[in-house]
Amino acid sequence: MALAAIRSQPADELNDAQRLAVEHGEEPLLVIAGAGVGKTATLAHRLAHLVLSGVDPKRVMLATFSRRAAAELNRRVQRILARRLAPEAAAAATPLYSGTFHSIGARLLREYAARLGLDPAFTIHDREDSADLMALCRHEAGLSQKEERFPTKGTCVSIYSRVVNSRSELAETLGRHYPWAAAHEQALRALFASFVEAKQRHHVLDYDDLLLYFAQMVGEPALAAEIVARFDHLLVDEYQDTNRLQAEIVLALRPAGRGLTVVGDDAQSIYSFRAATVRNILEFPKSFSPPARVVTLERNYRSTQAILAAANAVIALAPERFPKNLWSERESGAPPELATVADEADQARFVATRILENREAGASLKSQAALFRAAHHSAALELELTRRNIPFLKFGGLKFLDAAHVKDTLALLRFAANPRDRIAGFRVAQLLPGVGPASAEKIVAAAAVDDGFATLAQWPAPARAREAFGEFAALMRRLAAAAPWPSDLGEAIAWRQATLAETYDDFAMRAADLDALERIAVTFPSRERFLAELTLDPPDATSDESGPPLRDEDYFILSTIHSAKGQEWKSVFVLNCVDGCIPSDLATGSSEEIEEERRLLYVAMTRARDTLTLIAPQRFYVHGQAKNGDRYVSAVRTRFIPASLMKQFDPIVWPPRGAEPAANVASGPKVDIAARMRAMWK
Repeated sequence: MALAAIRSQPADELNDAQRLAVEHGEEPLLVIAGAGVGKTATLAHRLAHLVLSGVDPKRVMLATFSRRAAAELNRRVQRILARRLAPEAAAAATPLYSGTFHSIGARLLREYAARLGLDPAFTIHDREDSADLMALCRHEAGLSQKEERFPTKGTCVSIYSRVVNSRSELAETLGRHYPWAAAHEQALRALFASFVEAKQRHHVLDYDDLLLYFAQMVGEPALAAEIVARFDHLLVDEYQDTNRLQAEIVLALRPAGRGLTVVGDDAQSIYSFRAATVRNILEFPKSFSPPARVVTLERNYRSTQAILAAANAVIALAPERFPKNLWSERESGAPPELATVADEADQARFVATRILENREAGASLKSQAALFRAAHHSAALELELTRRNIPFLKFGGLKFLDAAHVKDTLALLRFAANPRDRIAGFRVAQLLPGVGPASAEKIVAAAAVDDGFATLAQWPAPARAREAFGEFAALMRRLAAAAPWPSDLGEAIAWRQATLAETYDDFAMRAADLDALERIAVTFPSRERFLAELTLDPPDATSDESGPPLRDEDYFILSTIHSAKGQEWKSVFVLNCVDGCIPSDLATGSSEEIEEERRLLYVAMTRARDTLTLIAPQRFYVHGQAKNGDRYVSAVRTRFIPASLMKQFDPIVWPPRGAEPAANVASGPKVDIAARMRAMWK
């Protein structure tokens, strides 16, 4: 009867593979759901099928990776059930325990708090709260007074979190992910012990604790037996994104696999930086005896067959995966393009030109997107879009020009160009160790003397800042002396990059941002033009929660590939499809890292519905050492598209455009605009 109720709705008709997953009984089930195959619909129908088959929804647990995902699943379940049940019954027939692993864990921990040694009224710290508490523990341990560099509070929290969620040893985590901090292993171990004690004294849990305590709770046989007995079914979405701690929880809740359904796609496992591991989904079937059933969803409802053929070919080269061949009834459509351009500037012009061509052909801006491996890869494109008055919205961290370390570097140049710029000077001064707001004010006042920063060199710096201050004062004198452009920017970048590791745990990525800033700079004839054009329309910071630009109802999408997962667009441009970018040169230290980079490209390609363009610049501008100087370095097409796969693509070459001649403004009448501006207020 339940299946008939579902089949009777043609709008939600299931294909054969989806029906297998929906009808499956109580033995462990793994649903391999490729991109665009109707995964959410399948999971919603399975939930509805269970309820219509007599399963009490209060005895169902649904674990997702966001509140929005859980809410959407529950809405779909209610819509399906409303066709068979009374409205009030359908509204009530959704899982009582649904949400993220963290939210479910918090709920169960409060219920069992008295038996776990917890205060039921414990509070939950977010990442900033945890960092502040870590800072207090760090200070009390005397680690903030060390003469040698010790990890910042944010980095300490990151290290602690990775150890907890990956279930790895501290030494292993430091050696693999934080090698520069490995010498502090014992100090970090003591710090983390005091951090845990402080949380317990304050009756607080942080995000990591919610999973850790959850896992510890279901690891106790007596407690585990009670909790397991409360649920008949556990459904887990996006299983490829679970970490080892979450996998422990899942297997502890359904040790024999009965009533367990997990859904995911090993080819879309791209979150190892959050301690997720693809091993969880790859090894899931053999966690049980007999092994879990595997149902593969391959019919794609999103992309053309030509796009799917190329994506299938890319992921087929992965040495370990669940076999899957996405197909579509959408046979029409040209093969994906593989565009070769000269450099990043031409890449930006190419994409902007194509965007406008597509718009003239009837495609909205928001139906198009540019995807990239790292946030700084869109820097040149952001400027080109601004120049052409193409509004855009960026997902995946801050917009390039709004990132703190980029702002710091630009402030150095602005301060050098104008020592009376108090805002720039105040920001720059506080980058020095031991300089707070009061000292920063004095530095700005000393720099304001019209002597090219000579007075600044004589200023009595605080003891903690004395060593760094001399180098800083000399740098400001050099920058103020109008050094050749863009070598002055190179000096500013070198100074800022040298201190990034003391401030940020992701300092390598931030250093790459500054390298990208330098590549942009060479397209401007002078420092003045560079600073002026980057200041005209400063972009706002954006995130997944940000709204669209207020002044435009239509806007182009910029997104990191990580933030694009689960999204789709009519036309997709994938930037920098070259070795060093995809795969990132920061993620080629092991075969596991390289395979995740392959999956990233696959995810990017499968976001496209109608047209897909991969772009490969032939060279990148880099700032070299004194020995090599500034130079262009050549790039090669990503290793994930070898010659054997080129038949899946339409190769094109986009020729670079010539530079526009500069206008001759040296002669002509002179007008004292500054005097007019002063007169306005007299």
